[in-house]
Amino acid sequence: MTPLLRAALRSAARDGTWLQGSSEGSWIPEAPPTALPEPGATPAAGGAPLQFLQIRVLALSILAGLDGENIGNCPFCQRLFMVLWLKGVKFNVTTVDMTRKPEELKDLAPGTNPPFLLFNKELKTDFIKIEEFLEQTLGPPTYPHLSPKYKESFDVGSDIFAKFSAYIKNPRKEANINFEKALLREFHRLDVYLNTPLPEEIDQDSVEDITISKRKFLDGDHLTLADCNLLPKLHIIKIAAKKYRDFEIPEDMTGVWRYLNNAYACDEFNHTCPADEEIEHTYASIARKMT
Repeated sequence: MTPLLRAALRSAARDGTWLQGSSEGSWIPEAPPTALPEPGATPAAGGAPLQFLQIRVLALSILAGLDGENIGNCPFCQRLFMVLWLKGVKFNVTTVDMTRKPEELKDLAPGTNPPFLLFNKELKTDFIKIEEFLEQTLGPPTYPHLSPKYKESFDVGSDIFAKFSAYIKNPRKEANINFEKALLREFHRLDVYLNTPLPEEIDQDSVEDITISKRKFLDGDHLTLADCNLLPKLHIIKIAAKKYRDFEIPEDMTGVWRYLNNAYACDEFNHTCPADEEIEHTYASIARKMT
């Protein structure tokens, strides 16, 4: 058992508290373990009960901010924070200050950074595998599936953060316009997708011709894994690009703004965002001064 695992187990046993993934984000004292059916389990003949997986420790470690305590700037951490909140499972979340080299992290491979997930006695450090594990393990009927229905919902924003990174790092003033245009093309692609009605929005028997989507999020009116991936990145772009390039998402991109406004109205996103200062501090050394 690693020191990090021992520390998390001691913490959970000591205070008996879990962070409830709910709109209140409240702390629930001495919450009992949650029982989940094993993946693929079915009732045995004669109505015998399902085999259950006991969640005794579910803890998420995310990057700490400048003060060593509050939420830091890490889109991958926010992504998993949102996933757990949307699942509605009870979990403990702690921030990890990597600048102070916590003793509990010495057993991890060099360069390993948050997020980390402790599930019962197993420590997981690959955020993509963590997300896949949570989606497979925390499923119906107890917890909702969060995978999007449409593949395009995942694909549409796949290049936007790379274009932003190239834009913010560019030091040549004469090249700035081209990098900005490349970023705007990705925003336009996203805007078109968000304004295009999904198949379920179109009633073939209706006389009304729906040309503009009214959905709240990428895949419909509920947040999915696609949103958990894209929204933290859009928030970073919105803050950092304005601060260091005076760039703002055009007002005429109504689909993007509808999407962002609906997201900021959701606790699962709004309450997991780092402060603007955290993002600005991160990009202070990344944004290249143009000459």
